[in-house]
Amino acid sequence: MSETESTAGQPDQAGITDYNDPNAPWNQAWDQEGGIANWNDDVIKEFRENSGKVGGAYAGGDLILLTTTGAKSGKRHTTPLGPLYRDDTMYVSSFIEDKYPAWWYNIKANPQVTIELRDKTYQATGTVLEAEDYNEFAAWVLANNPLLADFQSKVDRPIPLVLLTLDGEG
Repeated sequence: MSETESTAGQPDQAGITDYNDPNAPWNQAWDQEGGIANWNDDVIKEFRENSGKVGGAYAGGDLILLTTTGAKSGKRHTTPLGPLYRDDTMYVSSFIEDKYPAWWYNIKANPQVTIELRDKTYQATGTVLEAEDYNEFAAWVLANNPLLADFQSKVDRPIPLVLLTLDGEG
């Protein structure tokens, strides 16, 4: 694979070029009562019942379930995320506007994570990119991912970037 972003198996987002596009799946998930948490519960359940396949806005796309250990609570937390790739390197980011996501803080405190990918479960290591490593990778991401580049242009903080390295099935 060349040094380009793989979109194989991801939702068809070719027509989505702006983070604020109302048709973007992440903009359809929110509701007045904070429904994103309930939405995540439903996605996690559907993912596990269907060997990693889900319907709705993410039908046909690759999702992972990322389970981290809470930085403060020590409790396990599972979040559905769309994996992105640079060659064979899996990474994740976030479109949360006002802060970094909880999973980012959790990985920073405890990099040992569990990843469910399709019908397999892996132990993995998350690496929060910082300093020079962040700068190089972020430059590539922003040049190759128009949605993250658009999002970055709208927020004052650097986008979160975490590499995920599978340690093996577990």
